[in-house]
Amino acid sequence: QVQLVESGGGLVQAGGSLRLSCAASGRTFTSYAMGWLRQAPGKEREFVAAIRWSGSNTDYADSVKGRFTISRDNAKNTVYLQMYSLKPEDTAVYYCAANKVIYYSYQRWQYWGQGTQVTVSS
Repeated sequence: QVQLVESGGGLVQAGGSLRLSCAASGRTFTSYAMGWLRQAPGKEREFVAAIRWSGSNTDYADSVKGRFTISRDNAKNTVYLQMYSLKPEDTAVYYCAANKVIYYSYQRWQYWGQGTQVTVSS
């Protein structure tokens, strides 16, 4: 089992920044790729970003490339999502997820956090 706890969400104006954190516990953190996915009201959960266990490879949705950065600190069992130039369309519940392999489909991720709300006002 892997337990994930997100933090750092909140309300921000368009153009602002936020950093989300996800603390992991349980099975060996470095065995897993980590991802951030989000779900806006009335929409399906979607892939945002992911990072492999070594931190050397990252992947992003086209909608956030150049604005969001995913990173991980294996010594702290924590993964981060730094978000810049936020837009109202980034408003969603952001979930941290863990899996052996990175998938774009949310249905393939094995472990999930409870989610943290990010609201971007215009």
